[in-house]
Amino acid sequence: MVYRSRVLLSAAAVCLAAAGLVIVGSAQTPEKEPNLTEEQQREFLLHAKVVNSRQIDKGITNPWRLTLSDGRLTHDAAFQSIDERKPVMQFPDGRTEINFRDSYHSNIAARELAKLLGLDNMVPVTVERNWQGNGGSLSWWVPWKWDAAMRLQQNLQPPDADAWNKQMYKARVFDDLIYDTDPNLGNVLITEDWKVWRIDFTRAFRLYPDLQDPKELVQCDRQLLEKLRQLSYEEVLDRTKAHLGKSQVKAVMARRDKIVAHFEKLIAEKGENAVLY
Repeated sequence: MVYRSRVLLSAAAVCLAAAGLVIVGSAQTPEKEPNLTEEQQREFLLHAKVVNSRQIDKGITNPWRLTLSDGRLTHDAAFQSIDERKPVMQFPDGRTEINFRDSYHSNIAARELAKLLGLDNMVPVTVERNWQGNGGSLSWWVPWKWDAAMRLQQNLQPPDADAWNKQMYKARVFDDLIYDTDPNLGNVLITEDWKVWRIDFTRAFRLYPDLQDPKELVQCDRQLLEKLRQLSYEEVLDRTKAHLGKSQVKAVMARRDKIVAHFEKLIAEKGENAVLY
């Protein structure tokens, strides 16, 4: 059976997609992705001129789709400037969250953490940049053919179920590590060759030390687990200090400890080959 992440399993999540944020790509066939290195993408995002812009009509953080050009290359990027903090946030559904934070800084921190874990091919290159007087995150526009809502609605199945599942297991681990409180179908993007990208982390990096749903963690990539074991508070803080507070990094490390312990327990119970790939 093809694995679907927890954001794909809930019928209510389909409704979230309508209100959620889709900041990368479009429903049309995307242009071929330029073959640039990460550093080249970063330099382009930081210095290329904004030649066109339009506000995206989905989501509640007022994202923008910017077209950038350096005279040789023209490419799009997603800009978010939301940076909101509240001691108590009351949601329309009656839910309450303490120390609420909705910030573009989390997009940048997510990219940096993904790099430390070898997941930088799943989270787009993202930098901090000012545009029209506002600081924000600027993310490389990746090519995609479907988002998760489209896949679910069209009942599309990946041609290689095993490869798909392995991507989604990684995404599941990453989502629990960063504690994203706003996952939705529009934030899981799929390219024509069935590569998965995760976007929009503005409501991630909560202070909770516990995992959202450890039962969802059933398998893990061997290299990812090893990188989790090696991850240190100091290196995470160093990479994200401009975007996360020390308490947020401590919460990441507390969840890291629980993720590692969870998989080590599964390995002891089921055997390494049943848990790791």
